[in-house]
Amino acid sequence: MPEACQIPDYSQVEPEALEVVRKYRRLAIVGASPKPERPSHQVMKYLLEQGFEVVPVNPGQKEILGKTCYPSLSAIPEEKRPEVVIVFRRAEEVPPIAEEAVKIGARVLWLQEGIVSSEAAEIARQAGLTVVMNRCFKKVHTLARR
Repeated sequence: MPEACQIPDYSQVEPEALEVVRKYRRLAIVGASPKPERPSHQVMKYLLEQGFEVVPVNPGQKEILGKTCYPSLSAIPEEKRPEVVIVFRRAEEVPPIAEEAVKIGARVLWLQEGIVSSEAAEIARQAGLTVVMNRCFKKVHTLARR
């Protein structure tokens, strides 16, 4: 059963979320979409425009926004491995993604707005990753730039 998710309050963003958007530049977007109307596409486009290195992850796509798309985090070549894994998937799909993020050496597991998974957070935290849940990377980055 997915956990209840409150609409986040962006007037007080956690310091670790602000630190992540300021510190890391290599990102993977799990659940990236080629459809411009999808939030994952909009966030990816914004992040590319802001100079982030972004690797899309979607087993059904070859390329998104001119970037090679990989079927899984593990399929990303070592030299392109992300520091931050941003997840646009349902909460019940996140624990295996957290395990894969740990396996590839990511530093942060970021669950987008509307996604909360205590199980995935526990997997990531036990391996030393920073975890941010129910926050939009784009919105937090916009706040951090002020």
